[in-house]
This record gives sequence, structure tokens and C-alpha cells, in this order.
Amino acid sequence: MITAIVLIKTSVDRIPEIAEAIAAIEGVSEVYSVTGGYDLVAMVRVRRHDDLAEVIPGRLNKVPGVAHTETQIAFRTYSQHDLEAAFALGLDE
Repeated sequence: MITAIVLIKTSVDRIPEIAEAIAAIEGVSEVYSVTGGYDLVAMVRVRRHDDLAEVIPGRLNKVPGVAHTETQIAFRTYSQHDLEAAFALGLDE
């Protein structure tokens, strides 16, 4: 499995609807609203590198309101716990 982390700048007033549209794309496993220089972070998980081209520039970048993306390709996942801790806010559910 290939994992890409996509940092996304959007129209700030449309973040919820843009996030929902991105989350509905096949290959996108999660979308997070975040602070900092980007508005959203999408986790893309696909089987082949060629699939990244279909998902990211082929569909995600074409969602109305997406202004800019920057993609990071993950080399290795160390553990499921590490992934959950990296994106957790430390709030009790």
C-alpha cells in the first residue's frame, strides 16, 4: 500500500463542503481540518504509484475550491499506534 499525505489550501469559507467532497474520492481514507499554513490534510492510500496520479491531480486537485496542494509520499509506517498518536489532539472522546 502506498500512502500519500496531501496538504491542501482551500477557500476558507468552504472548508466543510470541500473536505466532504475530497473524502468521497476513492483512495482518500481520511481528511483532517488543520491549523497552520494549510487548511486540510488528506490521507491517500492506493495500491500502485499510477493510482496516485488518478486520485491527486486527476480528482482531488479538481475539486472546486481547492487552490493548492503539496503531496508527501510516506516511505514507511512504523505502527498503527504511532499514526493515531500523530493525529490525535489528546482530547477524551
